Amino acid sequence: MRNNKALLIAATGEDPEPYRAIFRERMPELVVHTDGEDYDPASVAYALCWKPRAGLLATLPNLDVIFSMGAGIDHIIADPQLPSRQPIVRLMHDKTREQMRDYVLHVVLHYYRQMDVAAAQQAKKQWEFLQIRDKSRLKVGLLGLGEMGSTAGKTLAALGFSVMGWSRSPKDIPGITSFSGADGLKAMAAEAHFLISILPATDDTIGILNRSLFETLPKGAIVVNLGRGNHLVTEDLLAALDSGHLGGATLDVFAPEPMPQDSPFWEHPLVRVTPHVGSDGNSDIVADAVIDNIRRVESGLPPSPVGDRARGY
Repeated sequence: MRNNKALLIAATGEDPEPYRAIFRERMPELVVHTDGEDYDPASVAYALCWKPRAGLLATLPNLDVIFSMGAGIDHIIADPQLPSRQPIVRLMHDKTREQMRDYVLHVVLHYYRQMDVAAAQQAKKQWEFLQIRDKSRLKVGLLGLGEMGSTAGKTLAALGFSVMGWSRSPKDIPGITSFSGADGLKAMAAEAHFLISILPATDDTIGILNRSLFETLPKGAIVVNLGRGNHLVTEDLLAALDSGHLGGATLDVFAPEPMPQDSPFWEHPLVRVTPHVGSDGNSDIVADAVIDNIRRVESGLPPSPVGDRARGY
């Protein structure tokens, strides 16, 4: 690594020091700066970002690679002054894929084994037998068949669930029936006992979890949002739950975050809330992914995986 190459950590709301400590231990030759301290902008070849200040990256004349602290890149490409030549590398690690897979498995198994019903019975001191359903007849519909969605889907299929997946274009993934396009979305939803969104944030996905889609789902279906908060039309979900059409919802992402204290989701009896923990790019995972990619770049290889600016993910 050339001596003049440095990494800038530009992460709104994140403590940079745990990252700096890991880089110091695992890649001591890398000079690490943080936004807000004095440094030479010309020395920065790499930037590790979470919601970086608008215009900041444009001040780095020798910036080669931008790293996202998360799987999405929407928080970076939102910068109107973002320079155009650098690849933006998404955080994609075996551990984050496993974390998302485990969350999806938990949700599906929770409702499949009617743990929500059992909890309600317990609260009323009610003892009533719950018949176990045939899971091969339960259809799980995944919105998004990228790394996260396909990993979860293949595991569900291996456990005996019927798994479907919807994406921009058709996919060929063993164990998963593929749907695409507007007609494909409706067709999949019409059969889905579970509708689980792991979609990225794009203009096309805003409001995709809406009244029209909910009405297409079978009565009693479960909706799960692990993508972005703005995928969900709150009023439409509440109406579908209160009417009895939907059987429940598990929500991990919200708009805005943190979720306001007056949100109706906090106390709704059919809604489970988690604080954006579907997958956690902690400092160890993030630093390891960045170090691996810096070594790739320094050896002449391209970084991976690179986000698509035009598509937004």
